[in-house]
Amino acid sequence: MPGKTQRISYLPSRKGSSYFKAPLISDVFPPRIWLLRKATGNRKFRERRVQPVAPWRRCTKGSRGGSGGRFLKKLNFTYRCNMGVKGLHSFVTNDCPGACTAANLKVVAEEHRSKYPGSTPVLVVDAMCCIRKWYTANSWVCGGQWREYLSVLDRFINTFKAAGIKLVFYFDGLVEPKKRSEWVRRRLDNGKEIAKIFRFIKTYKQQPGREMFFIPSGLATFARSALRTLGQETICSLREADYEVASYALHNNCMGILAEDTDYLIFDTAPYFSVKELHLDSLDTVMFSRQNLCSRLGLHPTDLPLLACILGTYIVPEKVMRRFRNQCVASYCAKSQGSNQRSSMILAVANYISSISRSYGSLIALAETLPLESDKSLLCSGIESYLLPGQQSPWLPCDFSHCSVASIEQEVPLCLDQEILQIAKEKFVRAESRAYAFMCSGEDECSNTLEDEDDTELPGQALIFLPARQHIYSLLLESAKDVNGTYPVVKEWFVYAGNSLKQPDLVQPKELPGGTPSLRSLWLSSGPETEKLRHWTFLACFQLQEIAEEIQALEASVAVVCCLLLYLFLQVDSLSLEDLNAFLAQTLCLEGKSAAQLANLQLDQVDSRGVQLGSLFIRGLALMIKANNTCGLPFKADDIMAWSVFDGNLFHMKYLQAHRGCSLHDLLEGNESWLAKFQDLMSLICKTCSARGRIIQSRQRLDSFVTERQGRGRGLSNIEPQSCIYSPRVPSPGFLPPVVTTIGQAFQGKR
Repeated sequence: MPGKTQRISYLPSRKGSSYFKAPLISDVFPPRIWLLRKATGNRKFRERRVQPVAPWRRCTKGSRGGSGGRFLKKLNFTYRCNMGVKGLHSFVTNDCPGACTAANLKVVAEEHRSKYPGSTPVLVVDAMCCIRKWYTANSWVCGGQWREYLSVLDRFINTFKAAGIKLVFYFDGLVEPKKRSEWVRRRLDNGKEIAKIFRFIKTYKQQPGREMFFIPSGLATFARSALRTLGQETICSLREADYEVASYALHNNCMGILAEDTDYLIFDTAPYFSVKELHLDSLDTVMFSRQNLCSRLGLHPTDLPLLACILGTYIVPEKVMRRFRNQCVASYCAKSQGSNQRSSMILAVANYISSISRSYGSLIALAETLPLESDKSLLCSGIESYLLPGQQSPWLPCDFSHCSVASIEQEVPLCLDQEILQIAKEKFVRAESRAYAFMCSGEDECSNTLEDEDDTELPGQALIFLPARQHIYSLLLESAKDVNGTYPVVKEWFVYAGNSLKQPDLVQPKELPGGTPSLRSLWLSSGPETEKLRHWTFLACFQLQEIAEEIQALEASVAVVCCLLLYLFLQVDSLSLEDLNAFLAQTLCLEGKSAAQLANLQLDQVDSRGVQLGSLFIRGLALMIKANNTCGLPFKADDIMAWSVFDGNLFHMKYLQAHRGCSLHDLLEGNESWLAKFQDLMSLICKTCSARGRIIQSRQRLDSFVTERQGRGRGLSNIEPQSCIYSPRVPSPGFLPPVVTTIGQAFQGKR
């Protein structure tokens, strides 16, 4: 459970009784986070000594518990969709057949047009309930099949367009403080399932079956961008997404809501259709009937919010009403029993509600049965959270104020420039940028990605990108500095190995080299100088401002990849020349390949480290989108999209080839026109890294093989990818950085 945020001032040293100071996490884990690991010879000693703060410390096998993927299948099947009322979906599908009726969305649309002549039927889509359904690609562990994903979305949209149905997509805009504990629980559970995935990959050298499916990193981020790219109205909610979806559907006279969340049965809004049961070819699905549910339970629609609260919601936790539910079951004597204990309990609670007067007084009496330590206003707040604008409830007084639905706008914003804040808000609502939520709350978050906690070579992805995030934070909070020029501390909820998420990490924003420009100069100005400033600022976020001219000379999408690879290879010492060859070859070979061609690529095996690198690259792209938006769009949005620069299958194929020592001819698929580009990019990256003391070494990790095509092609046969085009002086073989006694000393002067 998330607790009160604390700063740890001192941590005990492993040797003797001395102490070393542990400042904010941004000081504990600065850019070259691998140096301490090199300098410390005894791994066990290192882990014990820095365990309180070291995120690369790996959990033991015994800490993950369970076997197989059974729990993951249950947990991940509907993604956010089980955030609704506890047990209601099972009851509706198993014990209330009248509440589940077959529906054809084409027919529903025609009926809507007949009822409202001249209007276009609108279906509101809760996108977070759909992103898993949209990802139909067979490959999901290698980083994502993004062109295939884009084509699936295009087909989805065109199917509804052909039926004359307009789609409006909603995405979650925030995690409410009251939902943080549930968010944390899910992240920790997901971590256990990711560990199972990697155990499977390392054992069988193959991708697990679909029952262990885990969404690729960045799926929600790129889904928002994809829908905008495809011309769809895409909205990011300023409050709970299901509340805004229900409100939009009601007040815009929409034909229905497409989702998988039982909260839409509780809201008094437009009809609710199942995305899980949707057959896209025919547009057949299931409609959940609010009226039939009420008939089965003997309740009025205005009673449903109270039913939801007693069963358990995110406002009224399930455990708070457990004793009362048991009392209802004990006193419930009826012939109509449910198919299981949970269903019988729902019928018992409904029977109780129907037996009391529908009034505020009855609710007050019910609130008195709550445990002594519970907030007596929970039931009022829970019911009110289901009331859409203009609606009233007989269970609440007429003058009850609408205040319980959390909203970003309720925050006291950290950004003090109101014009900039308004621009950020408009971009946020249009799902162009999520900066507004951060500028209001000062909190940032990121969920799980496919990274192996047992891999001690690769640091946590969240920590690899920490220095870049610190610079982005300084841009967004530039107007929030105090009189001493100090930034407010940022609270980060980021998943990485060893982080229990009991409290947020405290991160200090860091000025850009040479000073941090204001958002006014980046967002509101124009002209050549402004464009130059935007590019410089973007590169400075990734500490690449010194090579601005070289980067700007590249094709935009290639420049994006080059920036990301430079950042990664400067941050992560264990990345090898083979890794760089694979990334560059993937970038060049992606050109001209269709979604179908990429989907048909066959991998003879799956390598766990290659899986992590694919996920790492995509996570980096997501951060570059954030930086690009913050800096005023120095790059076109499409240039940073995953489908423009990355394909998981293709990268993994290149990774396997590079680490088996195949020729450059085969790595570049025999295309000699890509050779010069490959050499130029390799030279730029190696030269830049060398200038900062980072020598990219060769380290082949897989068994070598000789391909049939080796030696073909003019000018390629004798070039091996193990040779760095730029060859700076290599340090002496015995070189190691000096042994340090504190974490802070490991990074002094290391940039």
